[in-house]
Amino acid sequence: MSPTHGRISSHRSSIRSRTSTRVVLTAVVVAAGLATAAPAGAAPQDGGAGDRVSVHQETVTAAQQQAVQDYWTPTRMKLAGALVPEETPVPADDDTPDDPRPLPANTPDPGATWTHGGAVDASVGRLFFTFSDGYDGSCTATVVTGANRSTVVTAAHCLRGVGAPTAADTWTHNLYFVPGYRNGAKPLGGFSIRTVATSSRWDADPGSTTSADVAVAGYDAGVLVANRSADGRRLADVTGSQRIAFTQPTRGEFVHTFGYPKERLNDPGAKYAGSRMIHCAGPAQPGPKAPLLWGEPCDMSHGASGGPHLAQFDTRTGVGTVVGVTTTTDDLAGGPTGTLYATRLGDSAHRLYSWAQTRPA
Repeated sequence: MSPTHGRISSHRSSIRSRTSTRVVLTAVVVAAGLATAAPAGAAPQDGGAGDRVSVHQETVTAAQQQAVQDYWTPTRMKLAGALVPEETPVPADDDTPDDPRPLPANTPDPGATWTHGGAVDASVGRLFFTFSDGYDGSCTATVVTGANRSTVVTAAHCLRGVGAPTAADTWTHNLYFVPGYRNGAKPLGGFSIRTVATSSRWDADPGSTTSADVAVAGYDAGVLVANRSADGRRLADVTGSQRIAFTQPTRGEFVHTFGYPKERLNDPGAKYAGSRMIHCAGPAQPGPKAPLLWGEPCDMSHGASGGPHLAQFDTRTGVGTVVGVTTTTDDLAGGPTGTLYATRLGDSAHRLYSWAQTRPA
């Protein structure tokens, strides 16, 4: 969940190097270098005149869109994020049975496969991408309500690292959003991405600014504009959407979090392999070492980055309001072990969202 790039070779001896670069991107911001702390309860920083929208064009032509569709096979999706995909066993399917009964409201959940259906099953999905050195990764993303019916929110570090926005290796490529992803299947199809945007705070010189600096300062939100489906439908017309808000967080607010953690791909003893969507829920608290980040009790990690933190979530309908996107764990933000922290959406994220509404699918 952190924003660093770089992949190295595919040999087993390179695992340590890859872990120090790529894994932070697909899991959590783990670097040091905290920005100036804001008081607990503060809203995300607005960035002032220095915070602009940085845009990267992804997949536009029909041929480009088809190439992305062809690339993301079921096996490739299942192994996205493996440090040594050539030697990593394809993870077994998660066949946890569905439970049509709604989860009781305000039920704490430190992490479990989501089995209760609802709108969240369609509007949240796994976001796949390829690094500049050719290796694949994945995060989590959410379709949100918007005028163009094609807007997706995720973590900025899933889209890029710190560096010049004109440099190709700053951005991830081959972006592909699979709403409702499940065991390598695409129940609602897959969508290539036309354009992406982050705060210009990510344009900083990587020699003097780390990804963690940008993230803990409140700028780890990113937006994507999806291409239409093969039959010409806009994304939200296929998946539905979640509400979105740009409000000041409240200590103790009950928040539901969703994501596709996948750390078992690289650690056989870990709990999740990215096969199914995982759910957590609990009261939100600011991070002691990163008070602009707010988190809830949750055992998700790598791959959950960008996943929605939903306030006012109705467990009967599966609809809530996205108020943040997963950025890190207690490794960076502090607090109790097993806490998953979000970049809360404020003025900077609102600027990105407003930009996306001007972009046609």
